[in-house]
Amino acid sequence: MTKLSFPFTEEKIRALKVGDEVLISGTVFTGRDAVHKYLHEGGALPPGVSLKDGIMYHCGPVMMKQEDGSYICTAAGPTTSIREEPYQWQVIRDFGLRGVIGKGGMAEKTQAACKEYGCVYLHAIGGAAQVLAECIKKVNNVYFLEKFGSPEAIWELAVVDFPAVVTIDAHGNSLHEEVFAKSKAALAERL
Repeated sequence: MTKLSFPFTEEKIRALKVGDEVLISGTVFTGRDAVHKYLHEGGALPPGVSLKDGIMYHCGPVMMKQEDGSYICTAAGPTTSIREEPYQWQVIRDFGLRGVIGKGGMAEKTQAACKEYGCVYLHAIGGAAQVLAECIKKVNNVYFLEKFGSPEAIWELAVVDFPAVVTIDAHGNSLHEEVFAKSKAALAERL
């Protein structure tokens, strides 16, 4: 198990390989379809927000607003990442992302961007939204809440020991590709 803490530098990220299990600590930003499309189309991040050397989590967390105006995260499971494939490569390139957390994997454009720019795709466990929320120690801020709504907003989260597995590394390797090739070969043997 590798402890991966913010800032998520290129050196730390390039040291990871497909199959490595990591525990992430530091700042993580959520981002789903609306945010990716917005950034892809030239939208700007809010003042003071930087994704450089950061991690974006494909997640629409469930938040409970407290009386003092702060938020507590009660569920934070990954959403299916492939929906972001048309945009993710550009967000990696333009905003200096070092990691993307989601589920289900991504395709060739994202894989190529990970290799070129020093980024990894990290698979989080689907169906464990409440367990993963326990790793979120604080909701630091929320951006675009009124613009996109709660699931699509950018939530700035302070995480400690958030578990994930590297399934696309910064060297051009993809566990998703390997599993697909092995499955295809095994199926061909049976036909």
